[in-house]
Amino acid sequence: MTSFSVKFSATSLPNSNRFSKLHATPPQTVAVPSSGAAEIAAERLEPRVEQKDGYWVLKEKFRQGINPAEKAKIEKEPMKLFTENGIEDLAKISLEEMEKSKLTKEDIDIRLKWLGLFHRRKHHYGRFMMRLKLPNGVTTSAQTRYLASVIRKYGKDGCGDVTTRQNWQIRGVVLPDVPEILKGLDEVGLTSLQSGMDNVRNPVGNPLAGIDPHEIVDTRPYTNLLSQYVTANFLGNVDVTNLPRKWNVCVIGSHDLYEHPHINDLAYMPATKDGRFGFNLLVGGFFSPKRCAEAIPLDAWVPADDVVPVCKAILEAYRDLGTRGNRQKTRMMWLIDELGVEGFRAEVVKRMPQQKLERESAEDLVQKQWERREYLGVHPQKQEGYSFVGLHIPVGRVQADDMDELARLADEYGSGELRLTVEQNIIIPNIENSKIDALLNEPLLKKRFSPDPPILMRNLVACTGNQFCGQAIIETKARSMKITEEVQRLVSVTQPVRMHWTGCPNTCGQVQVADIGFMGCLTRKEGKTVEATDVFLGGRIGSDSHLGEVYKKSVPCEDLVPIIVDLLVNKFGAVPREREETEE
Repeated sequence: MTSFSVKFSATSLPNSNRFSKLHATPPQTVAVPSSGAAEIAAERLEPRVEQKDGYWVLKEKFRQGINPAEKAKIEKEPMKLFTENGIEDLAKISLEEMEKSKLTKEDIDIRLKWLGLFHRRKHHYGRFMMRLKLPNGVTTSAQTRYLASVIRKYGKDGCGDVTTRQNWQIRGVVLPDVPEILKGLDEVGLTSLQSGMDNVRNPVGNPLAGIDPHEIVDTRPYTNLLSQYVTANFLGNVDVTNLPRKWNVCVIGSHDLYEHPHINDLAYMPATKDGRFGFNLLVGGFFSPKRCAEAIPLDAWVPADDVVPVCKAILEAYRDLGTRGNRQKTRMMWLIDELGVEGFRAEVVKRMPQQKLERESAEDLVQKQWERREYLGVHPQKQEGYSFVGLHIPVGRVQADDMDELARLADEYGSGELRLTVEQNIIIPNIENSKIDALLNEPLLKKRFSPDPPILMRNLVACTGNQFCGQAIIETKARSMKITEEVQRLVSVTQPVRMHWTGCPNTCGQVQVADIGFMGCLTRKEGKTVEATDVFLGGRIGSDSHLGEVYKKSVPCEDLVPIIVDLLVNKFGAVPREREETEE
């Protein structure tokens, strides 16, 4: 496998002297020539953070009206739980003792998210979800077995989920075990560092990178570089751990746009310029309860060698200038709106190594009329004599035994590698064609993870739901499966239809990109409060991407089946089963 490596020195850690002092700019105005903003006061361009004792903190003058998460960061630096090994001491304190102190209570509910640990206070008190960093969704059999060994010890509380960012989340973790788990992750080449809260999330790339006969570029070297930069090779990069909000990045490697560039804060779009390979940049895509926005062009192109420098410049502009008040208005697009695209671009240029950033290239390498390919099932690789097999993982949920079996199959039939996808499925690459039939006859593929699932199941996505997540309003995973099975009995569908479920307006299930989306809510029916969903319609992915809009609000979950059937018949060409049988 091709991979790049970046060496980070000890200067990536706190107490470094490499940070330059930041000075307020004298009052003046700066003209911004586009995007609706005529002028930006120079004092608005003063960085709101400064370096103290090796960490970036919000300046005193900008602390009025900040949100509770910002207050928690100021009260105690979250990264010290890792960089100064605070997790070792915290893991020795009982939960009962932690509850007596505001500081330690915030440690387990807020600051541990910088280590990828999410306390499930509402539904599984004392249990944690652990989110990993898995650039490009590529993992090994050894890593998969280790994760299986972690969740197995937690019995019914332990399981794993494939996420919508090509990542693993494992559940059931208890705090006393965390120091040992972190050591085990490091030994197999994994980390959970900086995977939650106001950090850069898992870099997404083409799940078929390096094996796709039609790929534009192998995204793995770039997603690896980005992940190595963000975490400083697992040491912790405190330059980018105090962002105003979370931040998503992807590198596009195929015409299929499996990576969903339009919903990322930064998307690298392959393009050539004057015979040089590089990337045009899209910025600002995001979902939130109050607003969803598609990424827009920054009017910038970078050569391949500048993938990390431009990421660093954009992150630093966002870190320095983003607002930290209402959490619903702190994603990067709000800053772009305020400064205008040109104003934001100018701030990025200031932070580039040579203070230069080329304008966008017209030589976009992504074919606009490309029909998105199916990756489930058996498909030939670019390597002659080899194929990959895409497996359907129902709503992304796996148990320890499943993970062990997947690892065994990867070793026995492939090269010991697994690929996770944003649709919560798994690909086994590098299988000799002579072994394909034997793999397809494996019990796991026959009974659990089919390479050829029913058409409505194959694109079904669901977030964690209220089984584990305290923010989810409704149960999603089991319900989405049950309702889809009911719908399948009523209609025959001949074209792919992507249905996504999310348990709350945070939309981790990305309902706005689905053909039909379901966002959890509550409503009243016959005088009782019942679980319901807002139904979204019309989301598209690919080169003609478009975010879906609300079709019906507050539909009780028990009333969804006939509505879905009606949509499938009238919008997606489905045929009622009874009519299909009559015509036969």
